[in-house]
Amino acid sequence: MRHRATSERCLSADPQFTAQLLQVLADAPEGVSLAKLCKHLGVRMSVLRRTLAWLGTANLDGQPGPGWVRVEDRGERQFAVLTSVGLAEHKQRSTAQARQGD
Repeated sequence: MRHRATSERCLSADPQFTAQLLQVLADAPEGVSLAKLCKHLGVRMSVLRRTLAWLGTANLDGQPGPGWVRVEDRGERQFAVLTSVGLAEHKQRSTAQARQGD
């Protein structure tokens, strides 16, 4: 039941944008500043923050999120970092996409 709720919740974030975000973060294990993510992905900060909240552990709809990403404060800047759970999700999605392409 918990898995289903998490899956439904993640559908609230745009699937294509989520895939792009996970890819960028997978390529940068040390994390990426939110400002750089906005520029790289071509989105407003509000869209990025909302997506990070949905994909993180925030309790937005009565249940915690999947915990795929976390936001860290580093001095004056904030960085998005892919968690080990998020990396596993990214790999699973990449494998599924590769199989569809075969």
